[in-house]
Amino acid sequence: MIGLGCTIVSLLCFLVPGLLEPEIYVAIIPLFVVLIAVFITLGNSRSLLLIAAGILVGLAILFVVQMPGDTGATPALLGAMAPLAAGTMASFAMVLMGSRLRVIMLVGAFILTMTLMITAAPGSELVARSAIVVVFGWALVTLFAYWLSSSVPRAARRINSIGRAHRAERRASETEAQRRQGARLLHDTVLATLTLLAHSGIGVAPESMRQQAADDARLLRQLRLGVTTPPTASGSYNLEPVAETPLGTTLESVKQRFGRMGLEVSWHGTGHVLLPSDVLDAFLLALSECLENVRRHAKVSDAHVTITEDETTIRAMVTDSGVGFDLGSLTEQNLGYKESIVGRLREVGGNARLFSSPGAGTTVVLEVPRA
Repeated sequence: MIGLGCTIVSLLCFLVPGLLEPEIYVAIIPLFVVLIAVFITLGNSRSLLLIAAGILVGLAILFVVQMPGDTGATPALLGAMAPLAAGTMASFAMVLMGSRLRVIMLVGAFILTMTLMITAAPGSELVARSAIVVVFGWALVTLFAYWLSSSVPRAARRINSIGRAHRAERRASETEAQRRQGARLLHDTVLATLTLLAHSGIGVAPESMRQQAADDARLLRQLRLGVTTPPTASGSYNLEPVAETPLGTTLESVKQRFGRMGLEVSWHGTGHVLLPSDVLDAFLLALSECLENVRRHAKVSDAHVTITEDETTIRAMVTDSGVGFDLGSLTEQNLGYKESIVGRLREVGGNARLFSSPGAGTTVVLEVPRA
């Protein structure tokens, strides 16, 4: 853009009436057309031949415009030559910073341009002015070209570095998410089954124990093979994603499962709600973990689940009249609540709130967005 702009400015200066003889215009106008075409083409090509052609055309114009004069160029003519010598010719520095050969071409162009400007000036004062203009223009453009040629690779390296860091962070996040998902699944299934076995399966039918152990064994095989296992209902895993599932049908399966394990679940409120599969998965697994905590810790045989909804949120309130506990006793080690309930709901934009005190039972409020 610098070279093209200076070329056009110089051409307009040369077109001032009376500045040049008519036959000179016949020679330089085609040269200006070629020079403009060179700069336009340089936008897509960095060919050395094209650059050399542009330099030669620019030098030819500087030579031709001073040919008729025996006493040297006038100050007006030198003023018209200045944009061409100090701007157009210097702008080739923008594409001549990549190799030793290109730098040699740039130095040669500067020497020839300076020579033509000095020889065009008839007096010592004009020689000094011409030299100052050319040197200043070349210095300014060359410094800018050098800064640009060194800054672009540095910026590219920085962008690549940021990209690599972003990819590494994304891989680490994905790995951590998979680890957390695996830990939640193990806690919700295998560890719960092992806890039952440790207590001799009291209150649970043998057939239910065998079925749950078989489901857990299948889940472990899938996790070992690296298969993602989205749960479509508590205690039931498959590999087929679902878009939306009615809440009522899946709540019934949760109720039946815990009924087989000795916990009577009473449902209240609506069950006719459609939820996206990922939200439903998180909601049901968090709800199942709450009921599992009731079964294991509350020392009661029944729990109540109340489902409510508004325009934006689905809520489940799980209550029991068990022994309760001190909320201050929850620590980072409580994987069941921290990860299987709170962490799981927050991943889908939901949340959980816990209320309990010793001897007064426990209430957990689960919230998930409708969409």
